[in-house]
Amino acid sequence: MSGRTRYRYLDNLIQAFVVVLLVSNLVAPKVTAVGPFRISGAQLMFPITYIFGDIFTEVYGYAASRRAIWSAFFASALLAVIGMIAVALPPAPEWHDQAAFATVFNFVPRLVIASLIAYWCGEFTNAFVMAKLKLLTNGKFLWVRTIGSTVAGQLVDTVVVITLAMGGILETSALIRLIISGYLTKVLYEAAMTPVTYLVVNWLKRAENVDTYDEDTDFNPFTSREHKEHSLPPDALPEPESS
Repeated sequence: MSGRTRYRYLDNLIQAFVVVLLVSNLVAPKVTAVGPFRISGAQLMFPITYIFGDIFTEVYGYAASRRAIWSAFFASALLAVIGMIAVALPPAPEWHDQAAFATVFNFVPRLVIASLIAYWCGEFTNAFVMAKLKLLTNGKFLWVRTIGSTVAGQLVDTVVVITLAMGGILETSALIRLIISGYLTKVLYEAAMTPVTYLVVNWLKRAENVDTYDEDTDFNPFTSREHKEHSLPPDALPEPESS
């Protein structure tokens, strides 16, 4: 892979990131009640993708996060398209599970488009804010970067997906309630996972011998140019942060 630094764990992490996003799409139709709140299956896993995004940007830089985002985007689009095609194919006479199969895989085009656009906008917002905050904080206060980027990214994601998916169907007041409840749930999820993010980030920086600052990065989501990364010897890496 000329022109790109080889890391031990980056490719595996990107694969795990894609799997988490695909699983969250598959379990999304399930809705459960927690007191007055309604939580979909996707909300159990989708916020984890933002934790992955924070780790990619913090350790490997914006370019690595950009690669992960596009990989997951195309995987999700492929799942949706193949799912709709599979549901549309006529079932064999002896196969009686068409209705159950359609419940899971009959992705509604409007919802698919809304979720893909929201995912793309939210993840790139998260990565951009994370990278910029690292420069502003000079690599300190990781919790500020993880939570701050999630506050921005999840706001964009939640507003876009609910507006595009439900706009014109629900009243404005109902849309606002959905946005607020979904947004708060995701941000609180990320905040609660901050200690785990600290552990993973600190371990990866040592294991990969890298701590990336996006000083000369092209933040265009559509470019393939890499950033100039700061790979430091182990004794020069910053001391692990504690949450």
